[in-house]
Amino acid sequence: MNVTWRLFATLGEAAGDNEVTLEVPAEATVADTLETLFAQYPAVAEEARDEDGSVYEHVRTLHEGEDVDEPLDSDRAIADGDELALFPPVSGG
Repeated sequence: MNVTWRLFATLGEAAGDNEVTLEVPAEATVADTLETLFAQYPAVAEEARDEDGSVYEHVRTLHEGEDVDEPLDSDRAIADGDELALFPPVSGG
């Protein structure tokens, strides 16, 4: 099945695109799709992960518009066509 990741700011720059579609197994979870994203786009992993391999606390992960608190530990099921998003911290004025 296919899922779409929307990548914002520096994460999109790291991937070379603000939106990427990935093929994942039918039984994939949020954690599985995030690992697939990181495997296919190592520069995104470098931007989003700390030295221990955890996703930085300040990087928000969303699945179908809902926050995912612990994305690498999330067993939330993914369906074909779902949309996920990664947001780095944003500031401005």
